Amino acid sequence: MTAAENVCYTLINVPMDSEPPSEISLKNDLEKGDVKLKTEALKKVIIMILNGEKLPGLLMTIIRFVLPLQDHTIKKLLLVFWEIVPKTTPDGRLLQEMILVCDAYRKDLQHPNEFIRGSTLRFLCKLKEAELLEPLMPAIRACLEHRHSYVRRNAVLAIYTIYRNFEHLIPDAPELIHDFLVNEKDASCKRNAFMMLIHADQDRALDYLSTCIDQVQTFGDILQLVIVELIYKVCHANPSERARFIRCIYNLLQSSSPAVKYEAAGTLVTLSSAPTAIKAAAQCYIDLIIKESDNNVKLIVLDRLVELKEHPSHERVLQDLVMDILRVLSTPDLEVRKKTLQLALDLVSSRNVEELVIVLKKEVIKTNNVTEHEDTDKYRQLLVRTLHSCSVRFPDMAANVIPVLMEFLSDNNEAAAADVLEFVREAIQRFDNLRPLIVEKMLEVFHSIKSVKIYRGALWILGEYCSTKEDIQSVMTEVRRSLGEIPIVESEIKKEAGELKPEEEVSVGPAQKLVTEMGTYATQSALSSSRPAKKEEDRPPLRGFLLDGDFFVAASLATTLTKLALRYMSLVQEKKKQNSFNAEAMLLMATILHLGKSSLPKKPITDDDVDRISLCLKVLSECSPLMNDIFNKECRQSLSHMLSAKLEEEKLSQKKESEKRNVTIQPDDPISFMQLTAKNEMSSKEDQFQLSLLAAMGNTQRKEAADPLASKLNKVVTQLTGFSDPVYAEAYVHVNQYDIVLDVLVVNQTSDTLQNCTLELATLGDLKLVEKPSPLTLAPHDFANIKANVKVASTENGIIFGNVVYDVSGAASDRNCVVLSDIHIDIMDYIQPASCTDAEFRQMWAEFEWENKVTVNTNIIDLNEYLQHILKSTNMKCLTPEKALSGYCGFMAANLYARSIFGEDALANVSIEKPIHLGPEAPVTGHIRIRAKSQGMALSLGDKINLSQKKTSL
Repeated sequence: MTAAENVCYTLINVPMDSEPPSEISLKNDLEKGDVKLKTEALKKVIIMILNGEKLPGLLMTIIRFVLPLQDHTIKKLLLVFWEIVPKTTPDGRLLQEMILVCDAYRKDLQHPNEFIRGSTLRFLCKLKEAELLEPLMPAIRACLEHRHSYVRRNAVLAIYTIYRNFEHLIPDAPELIHDFLVNEKDASCKRNAFMMLIHADQDRALDYLSTCIDQVQTFGDILQLVIVELIYKVCHANPSERARFIRCIYNLLQSSSPAVKYEAAGTLVTLSSAPTAIKAAAQCYIDLIIKESDNNVKLIVLDRLVELKEHPSHERVLQDLVMDILRVLSTPDLEVRKKTLQLALDLVSSRNVEELVIVLKKEVIKTNNVTEHEDTDKYRQLLVRTLHSCSVRFPDMAANVIPVLMEFLSDNNEAAAADVLEFVREAIQRFDNLRPLIVEKMLEVFHSIKSVKIYRGALWILGEYCSTKEDIQSVMTEVRRSLGEIPIVESEIKKEAGELKPEEEVSVGPAQKLVTEMGTYATQSALSSSRPAKKEEDRPPLRGFLLDGDFFVAASLATTLTKLALRYMSLVQEKKKQNSFNAEAMLLMATILHLGKSSLPKKPITDDDVDRISLCLKVLSECSPLMNDIFNKECRQSLSHMLSAKLEEEKLSQKKESEKRNVTIQPDDPISFMQLTAKNEMSSKEDQFQLSLLAAMGNTQRKEAADPLASKLNKVVTQLTGFSDPVYAEAYVHVNQYDIVLDVLVVNQTSDTLQNCTLELATLGDLKLVEKPSPLTLAPHDFANIKANVKVASTENGIIFGNVVYDVSGAASDRNCVVLSDIHIDIMDYIQPASCTDAEFRQMWAEFEWENKVTVNTNIIDLNEYLQHILKSTNMKCLTPEKALSGYCGFMAANLYARSIFGEDALANVSIEKPIHLGPEAPVTGHIRIRAKSQGMALSLGDKINLSQKKTSL
């Protein structure tokens, strides 16, 4: 047996700093030392054998002086020793001394202590010598009837491994274990016995299951899990068995163990596509989500529901369970709620939309009263967006939703109020019948709006959609109320002067120290004279915004007043009323202009706002038909175009999604009849248990994982040392989701034996070496594979570097060292395209502090081609709609977005142009600005763009 085949299952930590002891001193310690000394000596012997030393002279010493000891620590160490020590002569025959060892273990298998019996049985699972095992078989069989379950379950494992490796030693093992299983009461023993029957004799396992199929619910969860696996495998290989076992799987959905319920539901879905089966599995998943406290479990099970939804025939069944799915919203975690709302929105139909909207309205009202949780505001935003989507898809629902949502326009959280405003703007444009209702509700909440941004939006909606004389007058009343006393400048100056006048009120209060305007202290008595100053909070909202220096809202107000005045003139024929309204609108604009130019506001009015308000004054003074058309018709047309483009884009993305989900069958595809399919063809389908194992190991590319050799051939070999170095090394770099596996081939190119050959690695960036690779002994011209795991913590370009160090056998010199080439880890393995709304993009752009500006340096001459090249190189998604990028005007601006598997966001803004003055063959110029939360992400993405943009476009 070669060194590579001689597998050792026991990992031992090797201290490198101590000198290896001599064989004579070890022999002396093992013979004459006390138990403690013998324990230490035995540990040293084990470490030396692991390092390649043979030490044949110590074998008899250990048998004579250590093997008879009853100390438990020594017995454990001896199990490790007998596992790794060479047991055969160079010609392959068993050593004579092993007969004595065999006898000692026969005694241990009959030892009164159950721990010694059990650990000896575990050790026998690792023995690969049939001659050693043969004399022990009666004792192993006898252990099946031991009083302690620890011994019995290890005896089952020992019998299973011996039967698998040397069937002739115990040919009746399946029958023996079957009889043992029938009479066994302990859950862990039954589980091991059943597991053995599954792999050794599946028919016997099925026979046993058939006899107790009605009692399966009473079994322990570890046995139930194995039963689920057996049923899955049997039905996977032989579909005709489904009817026999599907009832059992249904029963296991009621198991008390969440793991069993989860596996049973997954198995049921693969075995049957009947609506009742899908409904039962989905119901089971929903119960698991609600009852499990771990948010990660909730997200995993939600993913299974999303997978179920992807199947067209299952979607209708899930639609009936939307109300049950919404019970998950009781979870406080935002990610779970987000995924649940998305799933509910995907499943909503005309049958259940009414119930869905009622639940969501209740949830929205709940969030109004809860402020202690930090995610409440974000959750409210999610609910508003979900209701928005429902109302757009089912217009009948909008009338129920709008009154509830419009209460939130006065909310302190600007983001939620902005979402409501966006929804209201779309609803009032699309649904003519709802306009009176929306205008009425808007006028009700108008005075309580606290955010200037929301105020501007509300003014625009009122200016655009108030079409009756009464509504227009109501808006004017609200604006006057919100602006306060006019002219503003004069009234504010009066107030300032009023504070100095001796208009005093007597107020009683405790004595307190105050700081005067000059900075000196003044004591105020209990009975004091003061005039209560008008607090800023008491100001009407619009007046407050203007005095804070926010005059953009004034420009918006001027536009609104102009629209209303022009519309009022067309509705009211009486000239006096027309002039009166017009004059009032112009007075308001003039007083705002006056305020802007005065020193009262915190910031003076900008020139742009002055121009806008002056233009509106000019329009109202002239009242030309052209301006009337622009203000009252074309503004609304622009909104209409924008909404229709947005709707078109949504429909396109939905169409793409549905095309992905629809299983298309080509005209010349062969039809597979289950009755005519050979068994081996049926088993060629993907095994779910195998897939879950591969996923746990990090092989996300399922097809690739099926053939590891093919996947290895596809990988690029990274050469780490030169061909003329004494040690040649090369590596395959396997990038899994959160870790990197380096498979390093090390070749000894010398004629010497290399001892303690160690691969020493270090990392740069957010990478962490999980464990240090253990040392090897390489024979002349021998080779070995060393695997090293590196954990990845964030999206950042990383470098792995290091060297190979070794000792030459017999040489007196210091350790030798071969330096390895650096391995660069590509950031692109962790970045995936993602999408977000424009508002989210702008918010993140403002929040992220790290920016990297990359100058465009390319030989690509077409703007669109360059953008596509950048998207391909960086795995980012273009958020700017196709319509906005279509056409050609010599420049282009686009927003890109991606998210890493660690949840980090990366934003980019491409701003490029074609320098026309340099001719048609001139390359694209411009800048790409990248923003990210972490410096590493911004720099790494910038480096990637710099490297890839210089490539020649093919």
